Amino acid sequence: MGETAKLIIDGKSYELPIVTGSEGEKAIDITKLRQATGMVTMDPGFANTASCKSQITFVDGEKGILQYRGIQIEQLAEQSTFVETAYLLINGELPNQTELNRFSVLLNDHSLVHEDMRAFFEKFPRSAHPMGILSSMVNALRAFYPEIPERTEEEEVNITVTRLLSKVRTMAAISYKISRGHKLVYPRHDLSYPANFLNMMFDTPVRPYLIDEDLVSALNKFWIMHADHEQNCSTAALRLVGSAKANLYAAISAGICALWGPLHGGANQAVLEMLNQIYESGRGIAPFIARAKDRNDSFRLMGFGHRVYKTYDPRAKIMKEMCDRILNKMSINDPLLDIALNLEEAALKDQYFIDHNLYPNLDFYSGIFLRSLGIPTNMFTVMFAIGRLPGWISHWQESIEDPDWKIHRPRQIYNGLTKRDYIPLDKRRESN
Repeated sequence: MGETAKLIIDGKSYELPIVTGSEGEKAIDITKLRQATGMVTMDPGFANTASCKSQITFVDGEKGILQYRGIQIEQLAEQSTFVETAYLLINGELPNQTELNRFSVLLNDHSLVHEDMRAFFEKFPRSAHPMGILSSMVNALRAFYPEIPERTEEEEVNITVTRLLSKVRTMAAISYKISRGHKLVYPRHDLSYPANFLNMMFDTPVRPYLIDEDLVSALNKFWIMHADHEQNCSTAALRLVGSAKANLYAAISAGICALWGPLHGGANQAVLEMLNQIYESGRGIAPFIARAKDRNDSFRLMGFGHRVYKTYDPRAKIMKEMCDRILNKMSINDPLLDIALNLEEAALKDQYFIDHNLYPNLDFYSGIFLRSLGIPTNMFTVMFAIGRLPGWISHWQESIEDPDWKIHRPRQIYNGLTKRDYIPLDKRRESN
C-alpha cells in the first residue's frame, strides 16, 4: 500500500490515499470519503481541491515556475512561435518541420468565416461587448460547420480544433472592423498567424498596414504567455461544461464567458482604468498606495497579487521587458507606463506588499502593451481569449479521453430553512 493520510472522526480512523504528481505535488485522494464517512469536504472557491490529473501545464506559485508540457515559459517566449506552442499544448510535443507545415496549412485553409455569419455580427448593437459577441459567435460556428458523418472522430476533432484556432482570430478582427464601420480585411496565405491578425485589424484601403516583425514577435510572445495556466476559472468552466459531453464549441463558449469576468480575463483592462484614474487625479501614486493598504477602503491596486503565485509572476517579467522594448521602438511616451513603473518600484520596497505577496502579475503590463499596438480597451479580453484557445482545447481533449471521467457535480452544505409545511394561499399573511 502506498503513502496514506489518516483522518480521525469521532475516534474512528480512516486511511486516505496520497497521490503524488510528476513534479512532487501531493494530494489527498478523497474520492471515497463520503462513501466511507458520510461527509464531504468544504472548500469555497476550490482553492485546495484538485479536480483532475493533467499532463498539460505545471505551475509552482511559490517558486514562480510555469511550464507547458515540461518546457519553461521563458524558453517558449524566447524561442517558440504561438502556432508551435499551440501544437505543443494540443498534441503533447513540439512539431517537426513537416508537422508544423501541415498544421499551418490547416490554419490557413480554415481561416475564412462563412459569409452568412456577417449578418449575425451586424445585428449586434454597437454597444455590445466584444466578449459577448465572441461567445455567441463561437456557439454559432457549430451550426455553420456541423459534423460530417463520413469523417472519423479523430479527423473531426482535428478539423474542429484548427477551425476554432483560425476562425476565432478572424472573427475578432471582423467584430473590430464592423464596430468601426470599416471594410473587412480577409486573411492572407502569405502571413503568419499574428501578422495576419494585425493586418486584418489595421489594414485599410487608404492606409495599407505595414507588417513590423518586432510587433509580430511581441504578439507571438503575448499569446504564448496566455496560452494556458492550469485549472484557472475559465479552464475549470470549460472542463465542467465538457464533462457533460457538450461539444467543443459549447465548452469554448463557456470558457469565454468565464474569461469575460473582471477578476479573470478583464483584469488587464481594470489595470489600465486604474492607471488612468491615478493619472487623471494628478496626485501621484502615494495616496493610492495608502488606500490599497487601508482595510476600510474598497480601493484595490489592480495587477498586483495572484491566486497561485506567491512571488513574481514569471510572465510579468517577460511582459515588462517586451513592453519597454516596444514602447521605445515606437517612441511612445506613455504616462501610464511611467505610473506603472513607479507603482511597481514602490510596491516591491513596501513591507505591506511583500508580506502579503502582492507582486506585479501578467495583467499589470499586458494592457499597456496592447494599448501600444492600437488594440481598443474593450478588446483586451478578446486578445486574451485568442491566446488561451490552445490551452482550452487541450484541456477539453484531455478531459474527454480521461479514463476516470465523471460529470462534474460538486456537493454543498445546505444552510437554508429546515423542513416545513406548504401554506395555502388564502392562509398566508399579507406583508406590510
